[in-house]
Amino acid sequence: MSEVTKLNNIFQSKKIDKETFNIQIFDNKILMAIVGEFNSHLLELEKLTNTNIFFRGNSITIKGKIDDTKRVFEAIKFLINKFILTNSIENNDIILSVKSGTYEDSKSNIQSLNQLIKTPRRSVMARSEKQAQYIKALKENDITIALGPAGTGKSFLAVSVAITMLMEKKVEKVILSRPAVEAGEKLGFLPGDMKDKVDPYLRPLYDALYDLFGFEKIQKKIDTGQIEIAPLAFMRGRTLKNSFAILDEAQNATSTQIKMFLTRIGENSKLVVNGDPSQIDLINKSNSGLIKSRKILNKIKEIKTIEFDHKDVVRHPLVSKIIQAYQKNIDDKN
Repeated sequence: MSEVTKLNNIFQSKKIDKETFNIQIFDNKILMAIVGEFNSHLLELEKLTNTNIFFRGNSITIKGKIDDTKRVFEAIKFLINKFILTNSIENNDIILSVKSGTYEDSKSNIQSLNQLIKTPRRSVMARSEKQAQYIKALKENDITIALGPAGTGKSFLAVSVAITMLMEKKVEKVILSRPAVEAGEKLGFLPGDMKDKVDPYLRPLYDALYDLFGFEKIQKKIDTGQIEIAPLAFMRGRTLKNSFAILDEAQNATSTQIKMFLTRIGENSKLVVNGDPSQIDLINKSNSGLIKSRKILNKIKEIKTIEFDHKDVVRHPLVSKIIQAYQKNIDDKN
């Protein structure tokens, strides 16, 4: 989709006075989705924006400070687009529609719908501006590097785009890789074959796969080799053609290992390197190559780097607060 849906035939809006805004929605199915069961969505919008919202007939009236009423107006536009594209509005969508805190930021949320990812089980959409940039980079760039804290969607979104491209036959194989150790790749200490040894380290990627595409569909593609699980150490010497390869938890890889992974790229392939510099498990943390690689490669235009922060966290709201608290502790020590 190149642009969000045109809404001229779906709703009309007008300013009643300085503190009152009115919206009329002409499609009853969309209207009911926006309002929510027992007006639950409107009540949530009221709470998030410090406004009063009234619903009657096909009319929604918003009362409050001018900036707040504008935020609700943009939020409703966002929700209309979301429903048209996915036929659903979830609780998280209400929060996202007004999340950023300013009218301009709320307005920009609508553009995130341009990066919608449709999977068999549900649609995935950017929940922050950085996530929208990240999805765009995953689709358009040969190599993408993403740095940021836990919960910002680095792995989840990469898997979503990768498997969607596989389903659409834009690539022939998806490869999931990860440094499979706390400090050095000592796979021999784990029982079983190679897959048994590396599976525990790739559990977050499996969770994303099963959540979006279902266990049976993913297991079949693993059995046929269309989805491959490969420890980072096993990537050496390969050339990846018609593939989408993801190196997860790259903060636990050295510069040499990341270089080795990136130089595997072949014809019609995309590579992604994800990591959280604050969660290095190597005994000597200075051996981590993630930040070093970002600095070395930042002038290559075909490589896109996205840096997330606590504002992009999309897990439980406490995750963002925890990340900020730890960061403040580090800053205070310095």
